Amino acid sequence: MNANLPELDQTEVMDTGSPAAEPPQPDAMVEAAEEAVAAVVPPAEAVAEDAPPATVEHEHDTIDETPAAPGDWLAQDTSDQKVLKRGDVLEGTVSNTSPTAVYVDVGAKTEAIIPGRELERMNRETLDLLKVGEHVTVYVVNPHDHNGDLIVSLNRALEELDWRRAEEFRESQQVYESHVAGYNKGGLIVRFGRVRGFVPQSQISADRRRAMEGETPEERYGRMVNEPIAVKVMEVDRARNRLILSERTASRESRETRKESLIGRLQVGEVRTGKVVSLVDFGAFVDIGGAEGLIHLTELSWQHVTHPKEILSIGQEVKVEVISIDPDAKRIGLSMKRQAADPWDTVAINYQVGQLVQGLVTKLTKFGAFVRLVDVPEIEGLVHISELSDQRVAHPREVLNENETVTLRVVKMDVQNRRLGLSLKRVNSAEYLDMDWFSGG
Repeated sequence: MNANLPELDQTEVMDTGSPAAEPPQPDAMVEAAEEAVAAVVPPAEAVAEDAPPATVEHEHDTIDETPAAPGDWLAQDTSDQKVLKRGDVLEGTVSNTSPTAVYVDVGAKTEAIIPGRELERMNRETLDLLKVGEHVTVYVVNPHDHNGDLIVSLNRALEELDWRRAEEFRESQQVYESHVAGYNKGGLIVRFGRVRGFVPQSQISADRRRAMEGETPEERYGRMVNEPIAVKVMEVDRARNRLILSERTASRESRETRKESLIGRLQVGEVRTGKVVSLVDFGAFVDIGGAEGLIHLTELSWQHVTHPKEILSIGQEVKVEVISIDPDAKRIGLSMKRQAADPWDTVAINYQVGQLVQGLVTKLTKFGAFVRLVDVPEIEGLVHISELSDQRVAHPREVLNENETVTLRVVKMDVQNRRLGLSLKRVNSAEYLDMDWFSGG
């Protein structure tokens, strides 16, 4: 207690319950306390509101004694140096090299170190880049290890940049060109820089899926390794080390772009070599250099074809002629048979009405029988039901059998419309006796 404060009788304070004791007056106590304080602390008016902080004068300098705010000591301690943390990607310059480490100036208090264990895993091309004065990008592995060193990684930096670039590709949906690096049981592995991307089987393009054969991953995907592939980034999950790619999405867009470009250059009558990419009931789709065209079933061959698989297989190279272009619908019509000799030219030169021919019955219908000429197998003629016999015939099967070879007479030739009429009942007709005698002679 300050000596200037008046002493209070403890019995007066504590023994308030005694009848003889008289309680102290509150006003008197307050006044006594104020007087004691005033003797030690000057009135508030005596301190200027804008007074500078207290300082201690020295001979050569002045030290600020103002208390530091929480956290200020960290900023003062680091001065202008940036505070580094794990995962930072920094730009720096190689300042020194040794067989066991490479030192990089990244603007920190100490030089960053790429340790020897990482250098041992680098290829010669990368090592050649680590020369004094070269600019490099590094990844902070540990900002302050047990020795106080700043440990960084060049490989991790490149990988981190690839993750960031993958995110950019995901946002922009730009197509990324790469190669198939490998596979597993679920799909293809594609390198996105140093990051392993995965293309699930459901996201492989339709063309590539059609080429897949076999039960094992090796049988399905083995032949695709090192093949070029265009993909779009669908998912980037850095924490789970997950990069999902889609060839199907990219190929659809790329195919449409290439098709538009090709249609603008293509001309009817142009001949191209293409690769069969798909077989369907009504024809075959052929890639003719960036876009697919359709060879309709009727344009596959001069011979009758029931299904394209009878004469084609996926991946087969074929020569085709462009027979139609529809820019609005983005459709290209192709023909294989027009690149082969027209068998009707042979018929027009070597055959005539009344001539006897050998034919193979290929199909029986209620209105007649289709017969393929033995000497010109690309040509089929029709034996109408009325030309089967002089007797009434309810169905051609009463007279002919499929796959039966018979002698017939040509009764109609329409080369322009490609129709050939044959007759069985007129084979021995006296109408053509002179022609038969002349041919036999």
